[in-house]
Amino acid sequence: MSRNTILTILSILLLFAFLYYASHHFNQYTIIILNNIAITMIFAVSYNLINGIAGQFSLAPNGFAAVGAYTAALLSLTPAQKQAMFIIDPIMPILGSIHLPFLPALIVAGLVTAFFGFILGFPVFRTRGDYLAIVTLGFGIVIDIIANNAITITNGPLGLKGISSYTNVWWSYGWLLFTIFVVMSIINSNYGRAMKAIRDDEDAAVAMGINTFKMKMIAFVVGAFFQGVAGGLLAHLITTISPTLFTFFLTFNLLVIIVMGGLGSITGTAISTIVIVWGSELLRVFDQPMHIFGITTPGIPGLRMIIFALLLIFVMIFAREGIMGKKEFSWDWLFSAIKGGRKNAK
Repeated sequence: MSRNTILTILSILLLFAFLYYASHHFNQYTIIILNNIAITMIFAVSYNLINGIAGQFSLAPNGFAAVGAYTAALLSLTPAQKQAMFIIDPIMPILGSIHLPFLPALIVAGLVTAFFGFILGFPVFRTRGDYLAIVTLGFGIVIDIIANNAITITNGPLGLKGISSYTNVWWSYGWLLFTIFVVMSIINSNYGRAMKAIRDDEDAAVAMGINTFKMKMIAFVVGAFFQGVAGGLLAHLITTISPTLFTFFLTFNLLVIIVMGGLGSITGTAISTIVIVWGSELLRVFDQPMHIFGITTPGIPGLRMIIFALLLIFVMIFAREGIMGKKEFSWDWLFSAIKGGRKNAK
């Protein structure tokens, strides 16, 4: 077993030890933030696969998240819960009778979302240009309309309430590790190198014999699967979902995360996710009235989002490729940096 493998295993064990300590000693608010970080990172890592690695501009995450959240919630709710919840119109009979445990519900949610990704990508990736952005933006709008009006499926604007709170740090970080493993395996394989070739120069990739349609579809469908799973995890964390939860603002946040971290860098995505999710919670203080030197200033709702917008502008000016660019963390890089620091110190 190599040194790098041993260090990776030890790091995962250290993460599990931290999660065990957190689940027993941290308050509920902090636990929710930790779950939010993991779920957002699943969204962002899988989103970076299509936008950063394959270089295809998608605006689908909010639509995929909605599909995954509603699918997982409808499958995990008991028939009695669904019957009591759908008070305007009764739920569709086939949905009302289905009940699955949490894990199968998440997997089915991911597969259903991946199917939607396949349906969207099949015609779009046969062509070139900005069609994907237009189609996926329209997809999010269509899903929002369906969520509001398909009352026998989604319960309309009332949404779904009383969803079991199955999501905890073990589910969130377990799925996060699996997502990173799958995405990194793709990136480091021939598929990943082909996707990067398409991103850098699609004409050259075609000339080299790369099946660009196949590579784009793999990135898009795999990303859709994990975004659907993340939507399901989110639904079982907050226990209430409605159409207003899955607006374009969700996609915008993920765009900020992957651009700030570095398009094509999973390490950068992880760093920027922690900064933005945790930072947005710390900056909530600006939304509330503040007492400064005996003077009470009114809170300014939305000020924290302005701060993040300014942060993004700062990154784009001084670090146009993001925090990590296209680079990734590795143990070899870490030890080289340590050795270089020692040499400079001498």
